[in-house]
Amino acid sequence: MVIVQESDFDVAQLMDDLRQRGAGKAGALVTFTGYVRDYTHDTATQSLFLEHYPGMCEREIEALCSSAQSRWDIHECLVVHRVGELQNSDQIVFVAASSAHRGDAFKACEFLIDALKTRAPFWKRETLANGERFWVQQREADASKTSQWNDSAPTK
Repeated sequence: MVIVQESDFDVAQLMDDLRQRGAGKAGALVTFTGYVRDYTHDTATQSLFLEHYPGMCEREIEALCSSAQSRWDIHECLVVHRVGELQNSDQIVFVAASSAHRGDAFKACEFLIDALKTRAPFWKRETLANGERFWVQQREADASKTSQWNDSAPTK
């Protein structure tokens, strides 16, 4: 399941919903929650504005979830990603994978968060405390991490 929204999300509720849907099948539920943080070292981040390409963005994230399900034995995955103006320390993304065993759930969750950073069509504009604004560029380390997943064979 993929949700892109402006409003905040309740991590405990999302986890409980997944746990109930996997009752009797899932022995593991692995989650990741990401937060807005300072991207620069010299001036504090005031906010982060996220734009996305509606429709295309959700389809790309759904494709990532399908890829995770084909690679690992997971029952379900969930991605909730916020868009719009977010303040420093706000929740920005929630990724979860449920599986019979923790190993598959961990790998699927890590794959999803890595791939989201480079494949999902989001654009981030940071506003610093001094008023300066700029578009955040993709980091080479993120692209490298995602390409490692592309090079690895599915383990399912």
